[in-house]
Amino acid sequence: MSVSTSNAYGKFSISDLAIAKVASQAAVESYGIVDTVSHRFTDALAELLKRDAGGKGVKITTSGNRIFIDVYVLIKYGVSIEAVAEALKESVKYKVEHFTGMIVDTVNVNIVGLKP
Repeated sequence: MSVSTSNAYGKFSISDLAIAKVASQAAVESYGIVDTVSHRFTDALAELLKRDAGGKGVKITTSGNRIFIDVYVLIKYGVSIEAVAEALKESVKYKVEHFTGMIVDTVNVNIVGLKP
C-alpha cells in the first residue's frame, strides 16, 4: 500500500516501505533506543541473509491519508521506559509527518527487550 496526495504540482504517492525507513531511522536516533527489532520472521530471515531489510522493526498501516505506525524496539537498560517511549512516539510522529506531509494518527511502541 501507499499514501497518496495531490497539490498544485500534481499527484504523488509514498510507499509504506519509504515511510517505514524514515520511522526506523527516527527510532534508532532516539535516546534510550538500542535498536529496532524485526517483528516478522521474513524480516529476520532477510536480515540473516544480509539483504536490505529497510524499515526493520516498523509496521506501517495506511487508511486514506492517515498513517498508523507500530515500532518494535530494544531499549537501554536503566532508562525510564515511559520517558523513552513518549520521546520515541514524538520523534517518529514528527519526522514521518514532516517527510510525508500527511497525518500520523497513531504511533504504538512495542518494547521487545532490554540491552545493557
